[in-house]
Amino acid sequence: MKIFLLRQTMRKKKPTETKSTAFLLPYFFLALLVLSTNGEAEEEAVGYGYTVRSIAADPSGKWLTANLQLIKSSSVYGPDIQSLVLLARLRIRITDSNSNGQRWEIPQEIIQRQPHLSHKSLLQNHQSLPGKHFLSDRTSDLIFTIYNTTPFGFSVSRLSSSDVLFNATPELSNSGTFLIFKDQYVQLSSSLPIDRSSIYGLGEHTKPTFRLTHNQTLTMWNADIGSVNLDVNLYGSHPFYLDIRSPPSNSKAPAGTSHGVLLLNSNGMDVVYTGERITYKFIGGLIDLYMFAGPSPENVIEQYTELIGRPTPMPYWSFGFHQCRYGYKDIYEVEAVVANYAKAGIPLEVMWTDIDHMDAYKDFTLDPVNFPLNEMKKFCNTLHENGQRYVLILDPGISVNKTYGAFVRGMEAGIFIKHDGEPYLGVVWPGPVYFPDFLNPAGQKYWGNEIKLFHNVLPFDGLWIDMNEISNFDTSPSTPFSTLDNPPYKINNAGTQRAINEKTVPATAKHYNDITEYNAHNLYGFLESKATNAALIEATGKRPFVLSRSTFVGSGKYTAHWTGDNAATWDDLAYTIPAILNFGLFGIPMVGADICGFSRNTTEELCRRWIQLGAFYPFARDHSEKFTIHQELYIWESVALSAKKALGLRYRLLPYYYTLMYQAHTKGTPIARPIFFTFSQDIETYKISTQFLIGKGVLVSPVLKPNATMVNAYFPKGNWFNLFNYSRSVSKNVGSYTTLDAPPGDINVHVHEGNILAMQDEAMTTKAARETPFELLVALGSGGENSSGEVYLDDGEEVQMGGVEGRWSLVRFSSGIIGERVIFVESKIVNGDFALKQKWIINKVTILGLKNGRTKSYDLYTGKGMYGKSGISTNLIRSGEFVIVEVTGLSLIIGEEFKLELNTK
Repeated sequence: MKIFLLRQTMRKKKPTETKSTAFLLPYFFLALLVLSTNGEAEEEAVGYGYTVRSIAADPSGKWLTANLQLIKSSSVYGPDIQSLVLLARLRIRITDSNSNGQRWEIPQEIIQRQPHLSHKSLLQNHQSLPGKHFLSDRTSDLIFTIYNTTPFGFSVSRLSSSDVLFNATPELSNSGTFLIFKDQYVQLSSSLPIDRSSIYGLGEHTKPTFRLTHNQTLTMWNADIGSVNLDVNLYGSHPFYLDIRSPPSNSKAPAGTSHGVLLLNSNGMDVVYTGERITYKFIGGLIDLYMFAGPSPENVIEQYTELIGRPTPMPYWSFGFHQCRYGYKDIYEVEAVVANYAKAGIPLEVMWTDIDHMDAYKDFTLDPVNFPLNEMKKFCNTLHENGQRYVLILDPGISVNKTYGAFVRGMEAGIFIKHDGEPYLGVVWPGPVYFPDFLNPAGQKYWGNEIKLFHNVLPFDGLWIDMNEISNFDTSPSTPFSTLDNPPYKINNAGTQRAINEKTVPATAKHYNDITEYNAHNLYGFLESKATNAALIEATGKRPFVLSRSTFVGSGKYTAHWTGDNAATWDDLAYTIPAILNFGLFGIPMVGADICGFSRNTTEELCRRWIQLGAFYPFARDHSEKFTIHQELYIWESVALSAKKALGLRYRLLPYYYTLMYQAHTKGTPIARPIFFTFSQDIETYKISTQFLIGKGVLVSPVLKPNATMVNAYFPKGNWFNLFNYSRSVSKNVGSYTTLDAPPGDINVHVHEGNILAMQDEAMTTKAARETPFELLVALGSGGENSSGEVYLDDGEEVQMGGVEGRWSLVRFSSGIIGERVIFVESKIVNGDFALKQKWIINKVTILGLKNGRTKSYDLYTGKGMYGKSGISTNLIRSGEFVIVEVTGLSLIIGEEFKLELNTK
């Protein structure tokens, strides 16, 4: 057992396309090309910046060219590049022209992005003023400006408000703000309006707050460091941030105006954020900077995911509850866990096994004594007969063993990462291992074949890929005199500037086409996710479910994620909210944290509060470590009761979660969202880290402290209705905090006015829940606005989601008040044939938010005309400020349009 500690804890396992719209991809492009590489040594500063030697625009006005000259050389971190040519178009790109294209950048085939846009989108306007040159794009709100100062600078601002979004104009007395470009050290800095800018993202790190605090360094170098550790680089690298701004004094930009910034670079990186400035310091590659104009937070993420790839659709079953533990001793214990969930009446959708099922911890094998094949097959078949699923784990390291088929086939194919011309030898759970090279097309094919061979033996339903940072229990010595293994600039790896080779593959190791680990390190988990996603489609013919620990920009196109090895502490419970919200920004909406905590012994109270919160994570899984007490949800009676209540609501909301998955896949929007996504003009929401929204209108307000029976929750303006008890509501003329009762068995979950939720009954599995009738929950708007909602329907496992074949339906609902007396609820359907064939029905409509009245009469229309009223009843429940209207006994086919009108006077 290898144990790595930064914070005192025991770790686990090391042996965890749609149409573009007008506002999409409005980012600027600068290509800086190097003319020479001469430089004189000087050590008193990292660098001195560049001046503008000349500026010219091409006759079409589509390009701006600036020749830049180094002011003074410095030898710190290596020689400077002497001369640059800046080409301004639709992206900010700085690279070395003398490298003949050999300088590392992420290949297009790995992360596809548009190097050039069509002519209709090109920059159309070039203007000059003394000391300044401007470029703008008629389709964008952004303007690029270059400043003829010493050193030179540039900025990107909004045309509509003049607000400067990225300001790379240096402070003359501070070389830390200058543009510096060396072979293994690149620096780019932008000033920020410290009193207006709120920044989120730049992961992966465990943080106590969602909004980034000032004066910190955020390091990106994928590492097997448990998420129990605060403020250090973890499993993934996402050099993207969202900036939402408070209004300026001139009020030209409204509160909540947002933009995003991506530095697409896979090398090791420090991002220094002081509040008034953000500075990138990275050890290779080039500057490839994208800006996303928003202007809403949701727009920013739509634009960002259009560039990096929309999130992969998840199967319907993956939104059920999952159970796992590192340390199940045999298949019979696993079967007992499944049986105990059923006996306790707690929903269980997916049973998982960690590395325990393997033969000597080798991938694609089963322990012949404790997890024999015949018993595992029977177990999988029984799960499937009960509408349940099975997911197992894979680590990338392949045991070096000449009697092991996966090793033999890998050697024959020559697909392992190499060092000094031979497969690199690491050490992980099985002992000595080689690591597949997923940059190698043959390595991808090898991985897919191994998965298919194993699936032919055991019909698992999804795969969990762990240890893929890459994690290595061994640390290889640095190659003598190598600046790859020992670069001149030390990123703050593990918070201690530890060597980048430590506990991973050495930077001098080679991938396919002689790509070094130095450049490709942060891409490994991304590439394994891509290969695993494709392999599952090939093996099963169904929509894949992949859960990866290591991620990078664009990983959401292939995988879900969990936040890694947390601990059973109240702090860790609270930290899960910022972590989950960040991955929504990163384009990985299917994300969760280990419920009840992975390491350390949980407690009954902590586990109870954790399942109350975790039931509403997009991905909900209980997972614990081998040397802790068991924490399955049936262990304590009070936890079981809380689990049944919280998961009961989650299962009723499954159509809502799945529809949010559809929206994520088609638009990129997160499932779990910060409150400011819906209420961006409420600046109080920018600092909230203890609550979140599911979709645009379901607010989760958990208890995060021990011995608490109340929670101080923030409610933005409007009426909010408790989803466990519709008669309990909170109303706000302006956003403010409210103290809510939160007894030990309860969590507060509210829906905001203006939303319509399509719900089904709770059940023990998602399959059973899908067979129950729908209920529409309508929360009327208080300001005269209509309410709206939608539900996406398909079979839950077809590879494509919303594909051209048309085996899906989208039902849009709206509701409002006509005059002062008639409430209407109606539906419109896109591609209704699928829903009609399923014969799903709506049997109930519940309307919230009516302040007074009675149902004097009603009319119901469908595509066939007036609907018969036999068996239909209406009921008014008066409680507190509002009246609840229930229409029951309906048998409306959800695939058929309808309109319900209620006379309430």
